[in-house]
Formats: sequence, C-alpha cells, structure tokens
Amino acid sequence: MAENSFTDQGPRSRGGIAPRPLFAVGAVLFGSFLANFDSRLTSVGLPDLRGAFSLGFDEGAWLSTAAIGSQIFIAPTVAWLATAFGLRRILGVPSLLYALVSLVIPFVRDYTALITLSIVHGLLLGMFVPATLMIVFRNLPIRWWLPAIAIYSIRVGFALDTGSSMAGFYVDHLGWQWLYWQGVVLAPLMGLMVYLGTPPEPVNQEVLRDADWGGMLLLGTGVSMIYAGLDQGNRLDWLESGTVAALLIGGGLLLVAFLINETMVRRPWAHVSVLFSRNVGLALIVILLYTLTSLSNSSLVPNFLATVVQLRPEQTGELLVIYGALPMFVMVPVSIFLLRHVDPRGVLIVGLSAFAIANLLGTQLTHDWARGDFVAIVILQSIGQAFTLLPIIIIAVANSDVTRATAFAAYIQITRLGGAEIGVALMGTWLRVREQVHSNFLGQHLENGSADVVKILGRMSASFASHGAAAAMARATGSLAALVQREANVLAYIDGFWLTFWLAIAALGFVALMTRAPPGPFTPVPLGSMQALIRRLGLSRR
Repeated sequence: MAENSFTDQGPRSRGGIAPRPLFAVGAVLFGSFLANFDSRLTSVGLPDLRGAFSLGFDEGAWLSTAAIGSQIFIAPTVAWLATAFGLRRILGVPSLLYALVSLVIPFVRDYTALITLSIVHGLLLGMFVPATLMIVFRNLPIRWWLPAIAIYSIRVGFALDTGSSMAGFYVDHLGWQWLYWQGVVLAPLMGLMVYLGTPPEPVNQEVLRDADWGGMLLLGTGVSMIYAGLDQGNRLDWLESGTVAALLIGGGLLLVAFLINETMVRRPWAHVSVLFSRNVGLALIVILLYTLTSLSNSSLVPNFLATVVQLRPEQTGELLVIYGALPMFVMVPVSIFLLRHVDPRGVLIVGLSAFAIANLLGTQLTHDWARGDFVAIVILQSIGQAFTLLPIIIIAVANSDVTRATAFAAYIQITRLGGAEIGVALMGTWLRVREQVHSNFLGQHLENGSADVVKILGRMSASFASHGAAAAMARATGSLAALVQREANVLAYIDGFWLTFWLAIAALGFVALMTRAPPGPFTPVPLGSMQALIRRLGLSRR
C-alpha cells in the first residue's frame, strides 16, 4: 500500500477478523442493496407516494429532497462512527430503528410529521452503505475483499435495473406501502448478519476524546445543502429563487469552513492529505465521471421510455431486469477473475468503453424507438456497470493507506452519493433546457398561416371533424403542438446521450493518467505465472 506522509492526522481504522465471514458478507449484501433499492424505489414511486399522502407537486419534491439530503448529511461520518463505536452499534440498533420508522411512515398523514420521519428514515438509511464497506476492510480476511467489494459495487447497477420493476410490482400488486415496508423485513436481517459476522468491539475512547465534531457537521451540512439547492433548482428556476441561492451559497461557504477547520484542529477527522496520491485523486475523479456517465442507464433510458414512449415503470423494468440486471450475474464473476490476473486499469477501460459505445448508440434514437430498440444499449450498460465501479474502488484502495480508511471513506461517500444525486439533478436541468431550446427552434419553422402548416392542420382537423369545425381545429392545433414537444424531447434526450458519451471519454482520459499501483493485496497475478505455478505443483507431486 502507498504510504501517506500524513498518517498521524486523523483516526486510524482497526478491527478484528470476522468470526463468521459469510455472515459479514451477508451484511454487506443486505446493507448495500437495501440502501440503493430503497432510494431507487422511492424515486421511481414518487408519483404514487404523492397520491397516497395527498401531496402537491412542491410538497412531494421537498419530501424527496429531505429523504436523500439526510442520507448525504450522515454518509461521510459513518466510517468515523464505526471506528469510534464499533460496527455492531452503528448497524445493529439503527437497523431496528429503520424497520420501525419504515413501518410507521405509510400511516402518517400530517406533512410536518411526514417530513420529520423521512429525514430520520434517510439518516438511518445513509448509514448502511458506508458501514458495510467498513466491514470489508476491518473484519474480512484479505482473500474475501475482492468478492465483497464486488457485491458492494454492483449494487448500484442492479438496483437501477430492477428498481422500476419492483416499484411497479409493489404499487400494482402489494400496495404502495411496500415501498417502505420492504425495509421492515430486510433491515433486521441485516442487523442479524452484522451481529453474527462482526466481532464485538469496545468504544474507542481515544477517538471519541479527539472527535472533530465541528468538521463532521460542517462537511455533512455543506454537502447536503448543496444537494438540496441543486435538487430544487430545476423546479424553482435556480438563482431566481432565494431559497436555492441561499442553499448553494451557504453550502459552499460551509465547505470552505470545513477545509479551514481541518487544517486547524489537532486531530482532523478527514484531512485532505488522504487524497495526496496521484492515483487516489484520479480515481475519485473517475468515480464522479462514472456516476455521471451512468446516468444514461439510471435516467435517460427509463425516462425516455416514460416520457416519449409513455411506458409505466414496470414495463420499462422488464427491459432493465432481463438485459441489464441478469447479465451482471455473469459479468461480475468475469470482472473479479480479470481483476485477479489483469491490471485493473485495463478492466476499467473495458467498462468505460462499454458505456461510451452505449451512449453513442443512444444518440441515434428517434420517436419511433420502442422498448426493444434499447436492448443493445442496456446490455452494454450492464457490462459497463460490472467492469467500471469495482476496478475504480480497487485502484483507489490499492493506492491509499487502508489504516486511514476512516478519513478516505468520507470522500468516497461524498463522491458516491453526492455525485450521483447531484448528477440526477443536473441531468434533469440539462434535459429541460435542451427541450426548451429545441422546442423554440422547431417552432420557428411553424409559421402561422404558412402553406405547410395550413395543410398539416387541415389533414389533422379532418380526423376530428365529428367534434365540430371549431373544436376540430383546436384539437388539430393541440396535436401539432404535442408533436413539436415530442420531437423536442427526443432531441433533448439525444443531447443527453451525447453529454454522457463525452463524460465517458473524459473518464478514459483520466484513466490514461493513472500509474501502476504499488504491490499489495490487490496486485494481479498474471495468467502465465499462475500456469507456471500449477505446473510446478504438478511436478512436485510426482
């Protein structure tokens, strides 16, 4: 592992080997998947939740912001909390509280109480993924690290591809309440896995004594405020809204204050020195670019099918499950095998190239595209999910000081969760602005009274003749406006695919700047060396 000259700054991670590694891996599986499934289900099912809770559009938007913003607030601090209090305390009790809150929320009708419980729900949910990642490095034998990190990394793509189908199934067959109630079943199971798979740990009094509470509050509050401003910016017209401006400016000032704080306190919680490795910094940039380019999978494909093709989530989900989620069961083992024997940079290039090709194919879409036309794109995105995030994490960890995983995990979580949610907000704005631009350009070619427009309106109004002349012309005008809006949306989604394509190309450029990682647990064993070892073992037995 690369040594960091600042290892005396911040708490050092430590932990005993898990007595039952399979249960520890189970905890990673349950925790990471539960967090991503929950976030995906509530975002896909938000229209149903608005109807169930009798919320207006604005109230529903703040409900989503509060739930995700609270996750972003707590996520960077979880690794420190696990170091101080132990994983059993950080995951065990919160899992039971999370189950209780998930059970209660569907029965709440007061908006203030609903927002409050959603914030608590998000705080508890935000603890699961970072804490389960700590299980890997603190409690699992080194030989278990790669498959455990693989489980951690594929949860994103798997949840994105199956979330739409599950949300549709819950709403149509079990009831919208199960968007929350799945946590009632899964969270206690995760807590049980943690209890059985991790050793008991005493409270780390040394870490508590030197706690950098101010730094934690500054970073968490700053990032969550920036997310809230970006999430609401698309709805409130960005800096035209005092609320959005206050959130963005206030969040930025808090982040500056955090950086100043980390240089002044005696034992900083997440000193930026943990990033003073070339490959670590580049890996975090690539993680951010990966989250943005993967928006083609999480946002562009399902939203195009919903907006232009008018499919419901469960109809879109069938495509994503069959051609997106299921191939991962084959691709992830292949990815693990390659990472054991090939430089992770090569695997990462394959994954980002798959995303780039998928996004380039998406730039060819038209309004005639149906669900089946996206099969090749979704398969390539599945390859990208399996071959991208896992090698990025391996590269970052292989070049960092694992004993300082507490500080490093803070930046990983900011990049992982903050980058993903901020990317969704920015992509929504990009699509809205591009749709308005294309709608304006298309409208300039539809001059009132021109021969072509009159001819089109006459042909359309003939199909509405039974409604009367005046109503027929009004309906024909409305239909023509709908066609213009449809084509503007198609062009906006093409621009979205172009954006994600160039983000993938930029990520490949940063990968090219990476150097080989120092020797360590993740150093690949060349296939030729492995074969030679097998031959030597065979000769020795003779």
